[in-house]
Amino acid sequence: MLEYINQLWQTFLQRSDFWAVLSIIPVTAFVTWAHVWMALKMVFFPIHFWGFHVGSIPVGWQGIVPRKAGRISGIITDNTLSKLGSLQEFLDAMDPKYMAHIIGQQVGHELEYLIDEVMMERNAILWENMPYAIKRRIYAQANKQLPGVLEDLVVDLTLNVESLVDMREMVVSQMENDRHLMVRMFLKVGQKEINFIWHISALIGIVFGVFQMIVWFVIPWHWTVPFWASVWGFLTNWIAIWMVFNPLEAHYVRYPQFFERTKNRKFPWIKPVIPRIGAYNIQGAFMKRQDEVSDVFAKVVTEELITLKTIMSEMMYGGKKEKTRRIVKRHINEIMETPLVRTTLQISLGPKEYARLKTDLIDRSIEITMVPISDPEFNASRAQKIFQMFRDRIRELTPKEFQNLLRPAFQEDEWILIILGGVTGFVAGLIHLFVAFL
Repeated sequence: MLEYINQLWQTFLQRSDFWAVLSIIPVTAFVTWAHVWMALKMVFFPIHFWGFHVGSIPVGWQGIVPRKAGRISGIITDNTLSKLGSLQEFLDAMDPKYMAHIIGQQVGHELEYLIDEVMMERNAILWENMPYAIKRRIYAQANKQLPGVLEDLVVDLTLNVESLVDMREMVVSQMENDRHLMVRMFLKVGQKEINFIWHISALIGIVFGVFQMIVWFVIPWHWTVPFWASVWGFLTNWIAIWMVFNPLEAHYVRYPQFFERTKNRKFPWIKPVIPRIGAYNIQGAFMKRQDEVSDVFAKVVTEELITLKTIMSEMMYGGKKEKTRRIVKRHINEIMETPLVRTTLQISLGPKEYARLKTDLIDRSIEITMVPISDPEFNASRAQKIFQMFRDRIRELTPKEFQNLLRPAFQEDEWILIILGGVTGFVAGLIHLFVAFL
């Protein structure tokens, strides 16, 4: 047997195309690695369209994720986020009474200035000439009622958040307005899978290269070089992406184990162990990391996507803001309709101006309320309240539900990347043919 193999090797050494045939394996591996890297980059970049237009026809490219930000974020919300909890649960976990306390402190510091500002806009001469004792009584009454009113208001908004905020609309709008956030989220969640696809492609390329070299011995026709390079390019992109998500379920295969990975996977990467029977999990690379991904995804979502600021901004300024204003008005009126305040202001301003004053006060109250809610430190403290809940629920997702955290990024226009692999492989095969074989 060894003699036969040696004879084949000697025959191979004497071939005139020895170096050309031998180059098939490294060239296939490198080209495969390179075009998979390019395909992965094209999933996420460029963020904005790069190219030009011929009439109304765009000629150029925009990353699949930023280009389809609205659709992809909608799929993730429908298939995953909506199953992790309701907005009311999130706000409840953030401690509404504490939120009301913080907001009350902010509004309390500016309450007198707020009343002065609104009154000066309505009737500056009247307010400037009003006895200070009356002003003080109005200030004192407002300050006295403020803590209770704000607590009731925040609790009321929390209880009604599902009717005031559409989670899907909120997430989609945010992703479409900040496509960098969309890309950043996917890269944080799936960076290891992206690296896996990129590096495993070189190994797949080596296997395909060996096969192509064997084909060349049987059919040494020049057209086979670009043809098979195109096939390998097509298959590599499809196989690499498929391996990230499949199989969905864990399948353990037992095998004799003589080595194991070192801790932290540092050099020399493996070390000998007492012979034993090991078990290897054959499962999609992303699916294996459900616990690890849960931490990363929960952190991204609770700090950047579904935050107190985004929920309250959508509530106050989104599509259902008029319904929110009615709730705010009902609670603000508890202060405005006290006998002292109502009588003083109605006599001073008249019924119509008094009604306009209440509208102005609601607008300014919403603006002031958003100040502490927009504070990064305050948002971070609220995010900690829901992080664990969010993480635990991601861990409880079924494999089918879990893959939807990352799968939509590759599923949209995936066929373009696969065909691109075939085209790139064909071009590389042509270059290889002219350089090495002709």
